[in-house]
Amino acid sequence: MEIRRRPPNPTVKVANLEYAVPHEEAAPRNILEKIIWEKDREVSIAREHIPLEKLIAKIEKSPKVKNFLQKLKNSSNAPAVIAEIKKASPSKGVIRENFNPVEIAIAYQEGGASCLSVLTERKFFQGGFDVLSEVRKKIELPLLCKDFILHPYQIYQARAAGADAVLLIAAILSDQDLIYFNKIALSLDLSILVEVHDSNELDRILRLGIFPLIGINNRNLKTFETDLATTERVIKECSTSIKKQNVLIVSESGLYTREDLEKVSAFGANAVLVGESLMRQEDVTSALKKILEN
Repeated sequence: MEIRRRPPNPTVKVANLEYAVPHEEAAPRNILEKIIWEKDREVSIAREHIPLEKLIAKIEKSPKVKNFLQKLKNSSNAPAVIAEIKKASPSKGVIRENFNPVEIAIAYQEGGASCLSVLTERKFFQGGFDVLSEVRKKIELPLLCKDFILHPYQIYQARAAGADAVLLIAAILSDQDLIYFNKIALSLDLSILVEVHDSNELDRILRLGIFPLIGINNRNLKTFETDLATTERVIKECSTSIKKQNVLIVSESGLYTREDLEKVSAFGANAVLVGESLMRQEDVTSALKKILEN
């Protein structure tokens, strides 16, 4: 998946004023590019408001990180469940009007989730690092910071807000980015969930040989349609390398029922990330227990 990290119309200064150079492909090609371009702008603003030194100072006073990967490995559920706190999405709009992230997190914890995922992307998913911080204060489970990470600064943001793991999306990061971000995450004791969308991306990540936790997103990030067969197809095409490296596979998106969980588990997924289907339920705890029942 070819995703442009920035608009192809750089600004130039003329008489101390900035102008964008016209370009025939200046508009985002898909929703993912739109999100990425906005995220790049958002991070630039955040850096001006909170210097990296302040984030590091906060991290030094933070509690010890919880082991996200180990929690999934030790789960009594098959597959283990990462339950997601998500108010909205670009494709579905607002998913939960009555959105209280702490109450939802407690309900997930009581329902048997192994770990939680918290959306921190603000404009398109209506999340935030403040949401992550609120959840961290009340929850003992390991937390994944779910965002579109483009810069090292964001990894420090995640750790300062209380994350135990961060999501890296293979489609928007180079090999060099992934290797460098992995070093930063390890220095902060964070786990990394690397997300792929097809066998080419998975093969690329496996060749790096440094990521023991990989997510297969059943959602096409260009069209936002989901298909559980994506998990089956991607695992099948890379099964030898997955087994050789003892990688833990997470199936993400499009999971609604116990049957869905059993299906991707049969394909070879060790864990699942479930969000929208649970967020739409009035009784989140009961809904989670239902899909965990064998």
